[in-house]
Amino acid sequence: MRIGRNTLGVVGLAFTLTSCALPTSSSTGGEAAVDESSVVAPAPEPTDTGEGSDITALVGGRILDGFGGPPLEQGVLIIEGGRITAVGPAAETDIPPDAARISTEGMTVMPGLIDMHVHMMLLGHGDYRRWDELYGDRMNDVVMPIAAGQLLSSGVTSARDLGANPDEILELRRQIDAGEIPGPRLFVSGPFLQVAPYEEYEAPFRWGIGSELQARQTVQDLARRGIDTIKLIDQDQMDEGVVAAIVETAHAAGLPVVAHGHRMEEIRVGLRHGVDNFEHTGLGTAPGYPEDVLEQLRERNSSLYWTPTVSPLLTMQYTGEIFPERLDDPRWRQGMPEALADEIRGSLSQITHLPYYALFPSRIPKLATKFAQLRETGVTMMIGTDSGIPTMFHNDSTWREMALWVQLGVPPMQVLQAATLWPARFLRADADIGVLAAGRYADVIAVRGDPLSDMRVLESVDMIFKGGERIR
Repeated sequence: MRIGRNTLGVVGLAFTLTSCALPTSSSTGGEAAVDESSVVAPAPEPTDTGEGSDITALVGGRILDGFGGPPLEQGVLIIEGGRITAVGPAAETDIPPDAARISTEGMTVMPGLIDMHVHMMLLGHGDYRRWDELYGDRMNDVVMPIAAGQLLSSGVTSARDLGANPDEILELRRQIDAGEIPGPRLFVSGPFLQVAPYEEYEAPFRWGIGSELQARQTVQDLARRGIDTIKLIDQDQMDEGVVAAIVETAHAAGLPVVAHGHRMEEIRVGLRHGVDNFEHTGLGTAPGYPEDVLEQLRERNSSLYWTPTVSPLLTMQYTGEIFPERLDDPRWRQGMPEALADEIRGSLSQITHLPYYALFPSRIPKLATKFAQLRETGVTMMIGTDSGIPTMFHNDSTWREMALWVQLGVPPMQVLQAATLWPARFLRADADIGVLAAGRYADVIAVRGDPLSDMRVLESVDMIFKGGERIR
């Protein structure tokens, strides 16, 4: 069923993003050593009590409900009919006698993750043109189901796709909603709206908008098809009347507008016309955000959202320079035909030759400063990964972004809310997802260990429920 529309060194950032040997800041500002055994221990199995019941009780774990309050120790969460019916202390919560009990002792139970920037049409390949030549006509039968399965298996129970052929991404959403393939709840933008496609082969998913009339007609058409949000890029290159027409028409249809925020003028134009959510912080050339932009962000901070996607450049650098063995980890090959996985692996054999790589020296040193500036303005920040672009595999992009936020000084509880509560509110789906509370969908994950003291425990999600159905 579908619902609602501290400056660190460059090498230090890339290394701490992935290394399970380093300590991570705790929720109280201290440090905790990583218990590596917690990452690989198997999940407990259900007891025989109530086996086959339509009611499930997760019993005994620490519960982080997503609202930001203190953890609930030795908690109980009860699922019935795909939704949560009760959350409370084990000593005070009645468990139906016929419920199937699943022990979550020694685990943290929390809402399923929401990744606010994914690309289902991509699987980490290093050459977009070759990828399109090989698999451009295999999106719905091969590529997108792999992406969907990997995201769900990593604990991402909802995701926002920002850039795809609308026919293909809407068909994927239908397949997932119908239970034909496993995947997260999808919120989709359809195509990038821009001045013109960069290259001819991109025309199915990058739509050129040349007039105000075309802008209004295009947005109205996407709204009729069931698109959830409008994706605008390179708005500083557009006639501002066209930008205004896109935003006004989207808002009239009840759709938010998401826009790139790489360049300062992109941001200024977007702010002038009421864009709701900016994406990215690392690819612009400016050393920091100028004061006029920061002041406007402060003025709009109660209604403006930002998805910074800080991890892609660092993940690519880590994979290319520090730990190339990551490419030999079989986990990113999950669900892939061998030939497809080998093609991706071959495309990444010389990461230093990729176009993105040339951005490292000028961009990476500015990430921490620009991220801190955005935080200071008070805009609501959300976890998004650009998952699917080169080296950003769907099976591990989300936890890497979350771990990096902790390294950049964000309190772990706020990081968790940036991947649960706030995305649900932006998507206008907070009555159904984003927190653990009676009446919400039972989108629930459980991990061994405590993400408040080590966010990297999310690398291995032991239990996954989506709509009450146990995925793992």
